[in-house]
Amino acid sequence: MSHFFATLQEATRPAREAMLSAPIVADCECGDISLPQYHQFLAQAYHHVKHTTPLLMACGARLGESHEWVRAAVAEYIEEEIGHHEWILNDIQACGGDADAVRNNQGEGAMGMPIELMLAYLYHNIDRGNPLTLFGMVWVLEGTSVGIGAQVARQVKETLNLPDEALTYLTSHSELDQEHIRFFAELMDKIEDPQEQAVIIESANMVFHLYGQMLHSLTAAA
Repeated sequence: MSHFFATLQEATRPAREAMLSAPIVADCECGDISLPQYHQFLAQAYHHVKHTTPLLMACGARLGESHEWVRAAVAEYIEEEIGHHEWILNDIQACGGDADAVRNNQGEGAMGMPIELMLAYLYHNIDRGNPLTLFGMVWVLEGTSVGIGAQVARQVKETLNLPDEALTYLTSHSELDQEHIRFFAELMDKIEDPQEQAVIIESANMVFHLYGQMLHSLTAAA
């Protein structure tokens, strides 16, 4: 068995650090975050999370017979992730945001360019390139959730004096993704083809970059 998960962590470390250098991360740590910024973050989270299951399905459909073991893992991911975008709408409603505008992709609830580009990149490469592209996104989102999700949730709750019902996306994912990362690491260590490994690394670096642009946009909007 390879140790690709460790390689993936190291190969994407600069991109991850660049993403976390977004001013909103430091502002959050200092308690300098506004409710409109939190609404905007949740809106962008909704727009990418609602595509998680369709992306997983697209990946599973494109995998060849030699990757049946990956398809089985994708099926597990689908069972875990389906419907999570609705949690985000509930959070938006609970903290006074316009959940209908977000659901309908309207006004301040509309999808921003970084998330739209991220989704376009993933769909295109899953369909026209290598479906393992998906796992770059998985590493970015689940790895970040485990790394800072619980801390951010605690800081947002204290700063904005929000009820637990307004933080279910951040808190639940920081807990759920602890187990997901162990599952993901085991899956990645079964990827032994250097070309497939390169695809996942490239995808993760791209998603770190685009997700970082989304985080930068929250500060710009403030």
